[in-house]
Amino acid sequence: QVQLVESGGGLVQAGGSLRLSCAASGRTSSNYAMAWFRQAPGKEREFVAAISWNRSTYYADSVKGRFTISRDNGKNAVYLQMNSLKPEDTAVYYCAARYGSGLYFVYDYWGQGTQVTVSS
Repeated sequence: QVQLVESGGGLVQAGGSLRLSCAASGRTSSNYAMAWFRQAPGKEREFVAAISWNRSTYYADSVKGRFTISRDNGKNAVYLQMNSLKPEDTAVYYCAARYGSGLYFVYDYWGQGTQVTVSS
């Protein structure tokens, strides 16, 4: 199993930037994909970005060109650099992981979430 802990959330003004981090622990010796999801109040959880073990990436249209997902396999960490933030990006952001070498939309392991609030 993989345990995930997010950090880096906070309050930022529209147009600003934040960088989220997620540290993985547990059985991290096997290849695993990682992703970020978010859930705004009253809405369902939605996919944001994913990165494969060999660093292929995929983004939701709503964040393409503004967010960048990256990972450091040596540190068992994944990051989400968020630029040009908008009030509609306000949500709890979750880190997710699953074993495998591809890109996925369904994940098995989840962090506890970190709040991102963008003020207008």
